[in-house]
Amino acid sequence: QMDVHGRIREVLAETIRDELAPEHQQLSTEDLIKALRQRGIVDDVMKELKFVTDVNEKERTSAPKPSTHFVDREPPVLKKTNIDPTRRYLYLQVLGGKAFLEHLQEPEPLPGQICSTFTLCSHFRNQRFRSKPVPCACEPDFHDGFLLEVHKDSLGDGSKMVDATTMLSICDPVHIVLIKTDTFGETTLVASYFLEWRSVLAAENGITNIAVELLGVGTESKVSVGVLNIRLEMYPQLNKTLSPEVTNTQFALERQKTAEKERLFLVYAKQWWREYLQIRPTHNVRLVKIFAQDENGVNRPVCSYIRPLRAGRLLDTPRQAARFVSVLGYERAPVIGGGGGKQEQWCTLLAFLCRNKGDCEDHANLLCSLLLGFGLEAFVCAGTKAKGVPHTWVMTCGTDGTVTFWESLTGHRYIHRPINPDDPPLAEQPKPLYPYRTIGCIFNHQKFFGNCQPSDAVEVCVFDLHDESKWKPMSGEAIKSVCSPGTTSSVPPFPPLCASTLDAAVASNDIEVQLRVLVSEHRKDLGLSTVWDDHLSYLLSPALAAYELERTTSISAGNEEFQDAVRRAVPDGHTFKGFPIHFVYRNARRAFATCLRSPFCEEIVCCRGDQVRLAVRVRVFTYPESACAVWIMFACKYRSVL
Repeated sequence: QMDVHGRIREVLAETIRDELAPEHQQLSTEDLIKALRQRGIVDDVMKELKFVTDVNEKERTSAPKPSTHFVDREPPVLKKTNIDPTRRYLYLQVLGGKAFLEHLQEPEPLPGQICSTFTLCSHFRNQRFRSKPVPCACEPDFHDGFLLEVHKDSLGDGSKMVDATTMLSICDPVHIVLIKTDTFGETTLVASYFLEWRSVLAAENGITNIAVELLGVGTESKVSVGVLNIRLEMYPQLNKTLSPEVTNTQFALERQKTAEKERLFLVYAKQWWREYLQIRPTHNVRLVKIFAQDENGVNRPVCSYIRPLRAGRLLDTPRQAARFVSVLGYERAPVIGGGGGKQEQWCTLLAFLCRNKGDCEDHANLLCSLLLGFGLEAFVCAGTKAKGVPHTWVMTCGTDGTVTFWESLTGHRYIHRPINPDDPPLAEQPKPLYPYRTIGCIFNHQKFFGNCQPSDAVEVCVFDLHDESKWKPMSGEAIKSVCSPGTTSSVPPFPPLCASTLDAAVASNDIEVQLRVLVSEHRKDLGLSTVWDDHLSYLLSPALAAYELERTTSISAGNEEFQDAVRRAVPDGHTFKGFPIHFVYRNARRAFATCLRSPFCEEIVCCRGDQVRLAVRVRVFTYPESACAVWIMFACKYRSVL
């Protein structure tokens, strides 16, 4: 359970290093036990040992119940791995932070009081880690270690351990994202940093300590947020380390190569844009986006924000993927001050997933990547909605020429049937149901097309991508030079999706209990008593399940049984009223406040009459990461006295 061996091995290695270095004396068993005692490992082991005498007793002493009040709302899932001695590991320790000046005035949290917390999320070569949350402070007390496996993907599992030279060619950085969670559970992205870990290859003893200055995001990308103390160590130790000259030369070469590729792409993009403008002068007002800024204010080609992403066993269908993306929170990039201008910030995938919310571009990029992973031909479309508001959405092209639009913020799908402007005026024209007005360009990880049809209105747009008189393509080679994975481009690799750590039943129960208290208090203020009908509450479950199924598959089922059960539960002469509502957050108080704004819900919660019985049912549906769909249904039955 505790990975005792790993810890003992670490302490012994340390003790032998410390004790044997001065004079090569012999270490007795007592010395080693003493070293373990000093670090409290023996006590930990004794605490963890459970002596079980009887087999039946074993069943009874199952896992202890989780405590109900848990300040850290998402306990870190500690996966214990046995260190494989044939593999090379990078041990990254975060040893505290300093100079987080925004939190200089932060008062010490009282014991038991919920306070704002910092969490570090990291990703390296398909491995993701999350630190334990620490209270926000000027010098936050981070103490976490991440064991990152360093291996060559191409050489297979059975190959020999990578040496320093091979590792020098692995140019993937460790991506570290700092998230702040406030007392209401709202998350903000504080910093996003790419750590160049290969300096450890030239460090003596294979250990190096670095102070990493984190810069802010978006409009504050030039402002320092704070400093992290990081210690890097190679396991097992390298037989021979490289010289600093070798590593520095390698870094310089990589930077030079990347810069040259980016320069050539920029030259090409300028040329492409000039040609595009020469087709029609009006093209300069079309939304053709070739570059977009990430959270660190770095300009990247838009194609680099998309990669085919496979969700393993976490998502089964493209529609389920669309549902998952739609329940990730929507939040426009924050702007300081007014002016109404939209701050543009396309997030890297890790920052979007860890924060669990993002702008419409983040949603569209993720949905497009997932649909590509499911083997569809998907593109992100950049254009406008009503009133000329810029917007992005996803489009898939079927093999039969069917074009489907996917709205990444809602999960809705629309079939596109173009209107032919040359038809006679009386001809029946399809009525578009989608909210999109104009389309400037479409792109995915390999292709980019600028719309050069006479009108950029979506309803008359023809998606024949092979016709260069309708869509001006960019060279696939040019895009590949800066966007393909594996190149030393500045684009970080995509992290894998993680399974939800949320227990749906516990979360549903918690919210339901809180809502009952809120409803009772609200009615008490109005001078009304509250009687709950548990049976009626339970009967609302099938309806909530049917709503979620319909959102995911567009198929509604099971409505007849629900109606029949409600009819049986509501006696003659009584009236039944129900109100379902859907949220993507788990804050009961905020949800209840929103519900009361609806006159239908207010009517149920504040119901007056004879024999009033109230019911509420909550069902949380969990999705990968910490995304969830929360369905709430309020209902009441009462005797009609009219």
